[in-house]
Amino acid sequence: MNKLVFILPLFLFIACKQKPKSDDGKDSRVSGTVKLLVDESFSSVLEDQIEVFKLDYPDAKFELTQGNENKILPTFLNDSVRVAVLSRMLTPDEEKAYSKRSIPIFTSRFAIDGIALITGNDNPDSTITADEVISIMKGTSVSGKQLVFDNAYSSTLRYFKDLSQVKELPKSGIYTLQNNKDVIKYVAEHKNFIGVVGVNWLLKNGRDQQDFTDQVKVMGVKNTKGKKGDDTFYKPSQKNLIDGIYPFLRNVYIINAEGKNGLGTGFATWLTGQRGQLIVLKSGLGPNMMNPREINIKKEN
Repeated sequence: MNKLVFILPLFLFIACKQKPKSDDGKDSRVSGTVKLLVDESFSSVLEDQIEVFKLDYPDAKFELTQGNENKILPTFLNDSVRVAVLSRMLTPDEEKAYSKRSIPIFTSRFAIDGIALITGNDNPDSTITADEVISIMKGTSVSGKQLVFDNAYSSTLRYFKDLSQVKELPKSGIYTLQNNKDVIKYVAEHKNFIGVVGVNWLLKNGRDQQDFTDQVKVMGVKNTKGKKGDDTFYKPSQKNLIDGIYPFLRNVYIINAEGKNGLGTGFATWLTGQRGQLIVLKSGLGPNMMNPREINIKKEN
């Protein structure tokens, strides 16, 4: 009887230890799997973020779908994927799909990107005004300058259409290709053309296009009178992005409609936190916020 009293609790203890773990513990802010839609203009900075995040939290898995803004957005709106990284917030009409089901949407800015204008080294012009760019978009330019975009569905083209307040592109002066690599190659080989490329993509992928990036230069841009950056020509350097004086700036957002406290929520928090912002800073973009630096002054006795 004494042996039985001892063995029974031991058996129960072992049975409890061997009980399979619940799947509920696998899905949290730092573990589980999340599907992400990513505007390809920001794919490099996001890949850097994910790489470091997974070093800290190895149980986190990410399934990325990269593409052009207009191509990937429907996947988010039809509820196939609930986390997206875009250069704009959703419109009220786009949010209706989720609000009808009482699913909240949380949008956080985590970086500031710029849109660079590039031209061939043999082009004597190395500067341009924002007004000139807008006139080309409207089809009213008499300068003969022409803009080349990565493709007809990109966020960069949408940005300039919104900036110029045009719905339809003019019949001449605007060209769309297949991708950013095509833009760099085309501008390098054709005079009087200006390529339009996201700064984040250019910083990370320009090295792979060394043969052609050596043949192009980044143009300085002066903003419209009365706006910040209207005093001289600015290039999209990191300092100018942070200071907000480069004319063609755009925010980078993570849009989360998970509807639960899952990995998408945890990753969104990470992006706007100190560690995520340091990675943004290292990438060459402007962080959402600059972390203060503490200075300790030692007094000599």
